Amino acid sequence: MKVHEYQGKALLAKHGVAVAEGKVAFSVEEAVQAANELGGSVWAVKCQIHAGGRGKGKLYAPGTVPASAEDADNPLGHGVQICKGIDEVEAAAKVMLGNVLVTHQNKVAGGNLVKRILVEKGCSIATELYVGLVLDRALERVCVMASTEGGMEIEKVAAETPELIFKEWVDPTVGFRGFQAQNLCYKLGMTPAQVKQGVKFLSGLYQTYEAYDCSLAEINPLVITTDGDLMALDAKINFDDNAMFKHKDIAELRDLDEEDPAEIEASKWDLNYVKLDGEIGCMVNGAGLAMATMDIIKLQGGEPANFLDVGGGVNVESVTAAFKIILSDPNVKCVLVNIFGGIVRCDWIADGVLTAIRDVGIEVPLVVRLQGTKAPEARAMIADSGLPVITAEHMKEAAEKAIAAVKGV
Repeated sequence: MKVHEYQGKALLAKHGVAVAEGKVAFSVEEAVQAANELGGSVWAVKCQIHAGGRGKGKLYAPGTVPASAEDADNPLGHGVQICKGIDEVEAAAKVMLGNVLVTHQNKVAGGNLVKRILVEKGCSIATELYVGLVLDRALERVCVMASTEGGMEIEKVAAETPELIFKEWVDPTVGFRGFQAQNLCYKLGMTPAQVKQGVKFLSGLYQTYEAYDCSLAEINPLVITTDGDLMALDAKINFDDNAMFKHKDIAELRDLDEEDPAEIEASKWDLNYVKLDGEIGCMVNGAGLAMATMDIIKLQGGEPANFLDVGGGVNVESVTAAFKIILSDPNVKCVLVNIFGGIVRCDWIADGVLTAIRDVGIEVPLVVRLQGTKAPEARAMIADSGLPVITAEHMKEAAEKAIAAVKGV
């Protein structure tokens, strides 16, 4: 689960992390009021959407987003604007609110509609740095990362200049220690006075990560002002969905407008769905088998359109819902159902598939591979149905048939 920048900063501030002073606004009038209340002569006005790259992102009126919006000219504006007067704050708010922001990280197709903006008091920046916390699954420990390359995408830094990323791994039995924070601060080139602030900053960031079961806590950039103070100029906080039952207050921050409608629908049926860019829709039981299915589609030259794990408690209703979700993607040219009957019986899946075909009215080729408990009976059910289902016994065969169906072979 993700939250907006202003929400993440509010959580960080509770743990002593220095953040830029700002106010959220849902209207032009509120934006002007926020700027006046904050005071000063310079403000940063930022679109609040669940996507990175807002500063370079481009704003368009709804319904006018070009097919190749990343390269299109003549946008209305950008997702982050520095304003040097109340009139400029008002103008920025008018351009942002109610329009669509397109960045290279949009998860919602066609960009995100801007419904709220953050007005922050400006500061004089001397240095931009990067800090972030993420789980290192290989070592089963939280990794605290820092870099002098603030303001850049950490993936680009890792690819081009990995030596500029400094890391400390946290022993879960003792937590993030002060000497580890000091090591990172000195590697970032901080003065002794700044190191004291840096230790407090990094410790607060770690406390936030642990307190709310985060999956990511990223500050990019962490700035050092011309007065020598440290401040989080941006904040990206993601949470472990499986832990949200412990954090009802955090779960209430969820903004469904920022999520893919298909993924929202999938969550209602306890289906694990992630949209991808390919043409072969996948319905699989078990995350491991789902990953293997996508791998073999790629290996055979195809492109999966989604990750969809229906889990072990499959029934006719959830299979029907899964088909509707997959087929809501206009890019899907074929659906591949790959089920191993262990916890769930294949004949139950077959019944769900056949019922879904009749109810949903699937108009694209359907390839079904069933193995495991009651697989022979399931194949017989499909064969006797008379419905246009392409069957396969092996994964490679299923992938090949799905790719051939997409190509019309």
